[in-house]
Amino acid sequence: MAETDVLLVGAGPVGSVAAIELVRRGVRCRLVDALPEPPRYAKAVGIQPRTLEVFESMGLLHEFLDASIQLRGQLVYVNGAPAGRLELALPPEVPFGFVGLPQYETERILADRLTAMATRIERGTTLIGFSQDADGVDAVLRGPDGEQTVRARYLVGCDGAHSTVRKALGLSFEGAAFAEQYMLGDVELDWSQPPGYGVRALHQTDGVTDDGLVCIPLPGHHRYRVSMQVPADLAVGAGPDGTEHGFRAGPGPGLADIQAVLDRLAPEPVVASRLRWSSVFRISHRIVDSYSRGRVFVAGDAAHIHPPTGAQGMNTGIQDVHNLAWKLALAVAGTGGTDLLASYDAERRPVGEEVVGRTVRHAREGTGDAEETDPERFLLREAQLLIDYRDSPLVTASPTGSRMPPAGTRAPDARGLTRGAVSAPFRLFTLFTGTEHVALVSLDDTAEITELERTLDRLRAEAAGRLDAYVITPPGTEPVPTVLPLLSDRDGDFARRYRPEPGTLFLVRPDGYLGYVGSPTAPALTRHLTATFAPARTADRME
Repeated sequence: MAETDVLLVGAGPVGSVAAIELVRRGVRCRLVDALPEPPRYAKAVGIQPRTLEVFESMGLLHEFLDASIQLRGQLVYVNGAPAGRLELALPPEVPFGFVGLPQYETERILADRLTAMATRIERGTTLIGFSQDADGVDAVLRGPDGEQTVRARYLVGCDGAHSTVRKALGLSFEGAAFAEQYMLGDVELDWSQPPGYGVRALHQTDGVTDDGLVCIPLPGHHRYRVSMQVPADLAVGAGPDGTEHGFRAGPGPGLADIQAVLDRLAPEPVVASRLRWSSVFRISHRIVDSYSRGRVFVAGDAAHIHPPTGAQGMNTGIQDVHNLAWKLALAVAGTGGTDLLASYDAERRPVGEEVVGRTVRHAREGTGDAEETDPERFLLREAQLLIDYRDSPLVTASPTGSRMPPAGTRAPDARGLTRGAVSAPFRLFTLFTGTEHVALVSLDDTAEITELERTLDRLRAEAAGRLDAYVITPPGTEPVPTVLPLLSDRDGDFARRYRPEPGTLFLVRPDGYLGYVGSPTAPALTRHLTATFAPARTADRME
């Protein structure tokens, strides 16, 4: 029987991110996928600003920026006339914007990183079934060399809307299907629309939309992914398991089918050419009743499916496993708290429920969200920068009335930091590229540095040694002898973003969220660390 720490089923973006995050934490894992070759269609094309922050923490930012196109906004036309313009402009403190990249390119970048980490994707390998006990999971795989049984400590299903893992766990997948069907194509359009802007062209009768065309820019010359309602002769039925979601196997619409819709709806005369791929697809909205049972977890489309409105699906799945992977790594190492893994469902399922509800509402009513009247906040939510874990059992509640960012929210970035021996200022997020928790301590009085050293030594021990710490001082503070890394808030941006009270410790989790905000000597911090970490014990790994 082959053995591993974590078995990952599904090597799309979600499973590949999970594998990278686990391997770089020293966790042995196997990544299997039923497809013999990577798919060549652009299922997901939008990468959100929060996901770019995740890729930066993984050391993959430049690869994604080099391959993608900036998404600048959207132009809306109704019955051929301009009807609206959305600029994808975020506040200046947000480090990254929105970009477009075909999913197969996302998968290529992730696969290249896995290869560099000596981890291969086992393609053409199907999960047949599994059973679990108190100590692990026995999974039966069928691959090119026949069947084998794998013993793993944990199993994660990243195997999509028709997930074998979800079905074998017996998880409910409540929801419904949209009656409409759509077709997609990857084409070049010879029009004069500005680069980087999506185009949404609608036909309305008496104010009711009865036809539509959406064109999303892709890297290349005048290249777009176009989507539109499918003609009756190309309509498809439900999937083999009754889940009406995803692409149809077999040939898709041709250029003539796409051109007919362009002739009918495009805001200017345009010819489509260079069709790279096309397909017909259906959309459902569903979510599981639990993201885990025992030692088995689900993530991405295996846990939640919804309309593609706002490019939320892949990004939500990536953040599912970004939340889960560091917790699994602690559990495998034997340094995770008793209820650490239970926090995955507690934190991520509410996010999935919100995304499913919002995308369904936008698909039916348009993106003018009546519940979000602030345009900037609307964009921040679409960018996935407002995700909030304040109700998590793994987060220590911040005092009410504080102006500091509360525990459970995304740790803000800050610019203009300096440190000794570094000539240029840098961003705070560049400190979050490791694999451990990070303690940021705001210190106005460096006379307290010796006592702070002792406090942080104790906190590192309570965190099983998995804690990096930095002391941030106001501009102009003179260096003092210390073993702690000293950073200067040269431009005052850290003070603006964090509004720290003197001596505050901000504990940043490996997924970039604040787990605790408060005094470094408060008993609440010790309780928080105890819930997250466990005293060193026998590692929960397969030897």
